[in-house]
Amino acid sequence: MDSSLEPCKALLLDNQLCFALHSTSLLMTKTYKPLLQEMGLTYPQYLAMLVLWETDGLTVGDISARLLTDPGSLTPLLKRLEAQGLLQRNRSKADERVVELRLTAKGRALHEQAKAIPGCILKSAGMPMEQLDELKQALFTLRKHLHQSLDGD
Repeated sequence: MDSSLEPCKALLLDNQLCFALHSTSLLMTKTYKPLLQEMGLTYPQYLAMLVLWETDGLTVGDISARLLTDPGSLTPLLKRLEAQGLLQRNRSKADERVVELRLTAKGRALHEQAKAIPGCILKSAGMPMEQLDELKQALFTLRKHLHQSLDGD
């Protein structure tokens, strides 16, 4: 092992906010995985379904904006949800470039099954709801500031 570099405290892995977020995100996704497998969903599919359960009849662009992702990366995911019978994708009559998404009866029924997930995640987190809410708000604030810095505001 080469120890010729002098340690820099600011560059220690455990001192990196990005690593704390990344590693926690990986573990959160792993926690969701068995719960979502029972529903036949992947984590990204679950996020798209959450958006549609909030507001049915959105466009691909709407969901993309809500999930902070590229519309092109959503298309294969949405096609798989359609193949599973959870949603229908239709071209807008007003503008054929726009794809509108509607939940099917099967997609709406899956919402009932999903209602158990937040309680399972809360139990796995091992933290009081108030503390998790504070953490979530702090992350939303961080996300907002990062978004603004990328937009040059």
